[in-house]
Amino acid sequence: MPAAPSTRPARALRGGRPGALLLLGVAVLTSCSSPQSALDPAGPSARRLEALWWGLFAVSAVVWLVVLLCIVYALVRRRGQEVKPRGGGTRAVVVAGLIIPTLVLVGTFVATLSVMRAEAEPPDEPALTIEVIGHLWWWEVRYPDFVTANEIHIPVDRSVRVELRTADVIHSFWVPPLTSKTDLIPNMDNELWLLADEVGVYRGQCAEFCGAQHAGMAFLVIAQPADEFDEWMADQARPAETPTDPLALRGREVIESQSCAACHTVRGTEADGDIGPDLTHFGSRRTLGAGVAPNDPGWLGGWISNSQTIKPGNLMPPQPLAPEDLNALIAYLETLE
Repeated sequence: MPAAPSTRPARALRGGRPGALLLLGVAVLTSCSSPQSALDPAGPSARRLEALWWGLFAVSAVVWLVVLLCIVYALVRRRGQEVKPRGGGTRAVVVAGLIIPTLVLVGTFVATLSVMRAEAEPPDEPALTIEVIGHLWWWEVRYPDFVTANEIHIPVDRSVRVELRTADVIHSFWVPPLTSKTDLIPNMDNELWLLADEVGVYRGQCAEFCGAQHAGMAFLVIAQPADEFDEWMADQARPAETPTDPLALRGREVIESQSCAACHTVRGTEADGDIGPDLTHFGSRRTLGAGVAPNDPGWLGGWISNSQTIKPGNLMPPQPLAPEDLNALIAYLETLE
């Protein structure tokens, strides 16, 4: 005969609520360590912001705890007793209600101002200046000698000045592990600086609601050692090479003869559109559609055929290509590295 089910787990859960809450708090804090977390910094700017966040959190926690203890004390001390008005207490009210809050607010204000001042200027002379333009819903990235999209490469341990503007509505540029948010506002130029002191890939995001695909407007900041960054810059500055594979060569003819050429640029070909992202080195990019899908042949075929099924509302119309032309175009785009 099977044994009766134990009720211990239920009792343990009922009796262990404080422990469960503690585990929940730990889970919430540990979840802050991710590719897109302001509490997992990888540069001096983000570290200052993290320190400010923890400082404000500590102040808030102390204030909350003091208020809670006062409430508990009042409930326990006066429990069952008649509350009688009595004079005095003015000094305590002034100290607890005016002087201490003023000191706390002034202290946090001064700390915030010092961080804002430090954020205004990079710690060293920028290695280069790039321009980032927000579009619905992707990022155009302009280097001195070439244009790319949705990926920003920077040298590690060197600051990079980023000039920001928008081509349409308000966007907001945010790379949580590296820097603070900065808005892209029509008819206004803003700027910030990026500096990563750890090699890695950091995910950024538009942080200002800008329409249906706001959540699908991500980008990557890729911090590389200086020699790898210089090599990447040299590769990106070169025009697209003429493919030797017959299928890829046919794909180049497709991109030049179809509507692709009216919207996209592939340097070294007749495609010179400026509406969509520059595709000169498209094959080297990690994602499609500003981070909504991986850049692999299967997703790429679906994106070209009808990107609305992957990212509804984006401005690229379906491309009704014959299967052989679609396969050729995919083969060509994969050679653009």
